Amino acid sequence: MTSITLAIATSFIITFLVIPVIIKFSRKKKKMMDTPGRRKIHKKTTPSLGGIAIFLGFFVSLVIWMPIDGFQDFKFILAGVSIIFVVGMRDDIVPLKPIYKLIGQLIAASMVIILTSTGLHSFYGLFGVYELPEFVSYLLTIFTIIVVTNSFNLIDGLDGLAGTIATIALSTFGIWFFLVGETLTALLALSMVGAVVAFLTFNWEPSKIFMGDTGALVIGFLFSVLAINFIDFNYQLPNTSPYKFEASITTAICIIIIPLFDTLRIFILRLSKKQSPFTPDKNHMHHALMRLGLTHSQTAIALGALNISYIVLAIVCYKLDDAIFLPLILVFSIILSLTLDFLIIRKLNRS
Repeated sequence: MTSITLAIATSFIITFLVIPVIIKFSRKKKKMMDTPGRRKIHKKTTPSLGGIAIFLGFFVSLVIWMPIDGFQDFKFILAGVSIIFVVGMRDDIVPLKPIYKLIGQLIAASMVIILTSTGLHSFYGLFGVYELPEFVSYLLTIFTIIVVTNSFNLIDGLDGLAGTIATIALSTFGIWFFLVGETLTALLALSMVGAVVAFLTFNWEPSKIFMGDTGALVIGFLFSVLAINFIDFNYQLPNTSPYKFEASITTAICIIIIPLFDTLRIFILRLSKKQSPFTPDKNHMHHALMRLGLTHSQTAIALGALNISYIVLAIVCYKLDDAIFLPLILVFSIILSLTLDFLIIRKLNRS
């Protein structure tokens, strides 16, 4: 516990000290700045390389506090995170074509899957399916990593939101892994929490800096690895464990529900309008809430509270299996989405 507490403090301090340097350098050079545009909410030019400070705080903290044997277990995960960091930083400084970003993510994901035990090795009883062929397991894990990584990147659209969701989800994973005795995995998750909280002190409305793709992709990639390991490890826990959830898959979804559901919602809306699901627009949940009159801070708090509500629901329903809990979560999410759309339409009609 001491090493975890010190790791959180170290990552916080390093990130907190590095961010002002990045802000000053970016403004002085007038480069690496995010300028307002048609699809962007912010109104002023803002430094966009906060992800560098997040990564440095996270990585240096692990170097100091992760035991040597821990590095042997996690070195390929950290290597994958480092690849994602380089891809994100390059895209923030000199924009990359989407195909090159995808290739970088595929390389990082493949490294983690092939060289570590990370993977979705079965459907864990969902739809009555258990063990999967190795090739199917690989494809499913790759798909999960890519989807989760990029879905988190998509919610990074206003002050404080991505940092708030990251803090909630990573803290949940970290605390659970600590409770089940996986202290090194807990250290991995909670070291990032320290860095993200430090970043939030500069990213809260009015924001002084953005995390950019550098931070969003790194955090999203870590999200995906932790979620996959949670699903697999939770399923293998003995039934006598007080920390076991019967619905491994759905519980993991509840922890990272905001980016996942927002991505699914936005893809459905675009397809319903006969648009490409990859066409950028302002129909994300945070855009919708702001159209209802909420500020950046209020929107971040509202979606953070919603994320916590799903986690609490997962804890309350810990005895439900995926076959029951997953449809329940889907119906609940659809009702929330339809309610949000109804409120927007009603407000527009009143205007």
